[in-house]
Amino acid sequence: MNKLILATALSAISAASFAAPETFNVEPTHTYPRFEYSHFGYSNQVQRFDKTSGKIVLDRAAKTGSVDVTIDAKSINTGYALFNQHIQAEDYFHTEKFPSIGFKSTAVKFDGDKPVAIEGTLTIKGVSKPVTLTVTSFHAMPHPMLKKDAIGANASTTVKRSEFNMGKNVPYVSDEVKINIAVEAIKE
Repeated sequence: MNKLILATALSAISAASFAAPETFNVEPTHTYPRFEYSHFGYSNQVQRFDKTSGKIVLDRAAKTGSVDVTIDAKSINTGYALFNQHIQAEDYFHTEKFPSIGFKSTAVKFDGDKPVAIEGTLTIKGVSKPVTLTVTSFHAMPHPMLKKDAIGANASTTVKRSEFNMGKNVPYVSDEVKINIAVEAIKE
């Protein structure tokens, strides 16, 4: 009986020692950060960024990971060129001085082998604030076209834009902004 317990323990230790972090590169044609806000109470407007890069490292066996993502703030896509310019101005993203938005994780929380929350620092317009991204879906499998392992997830958080020096027109345009990101990443 003791030999069976010892063999099981050694087997578990051995399996854990072979677990290794996997690094995934953000796939830019299937990764779109979006943000949503109330426009004068009439409607919720949804805008997106078209260029995102970064790396995601996961060790699902050890339940650890990291996320490092950069968004090209100049890639804002509102569907209207004049508004794209307006929102890149100094009162909002000020892309001339702050051309990128960054997120770096400090912790990844798991439920089983799936990440469910990512704590980290969001930097917009030179201001860094702690945020928690809630992962609403996560999927890992070999990519059917690329024949490489891939992951995908949807995550969201809510921030106050005034905390990032972007408070113009509050309260008419809501201070609270919901951020959603759909991300896909391919294993290196």
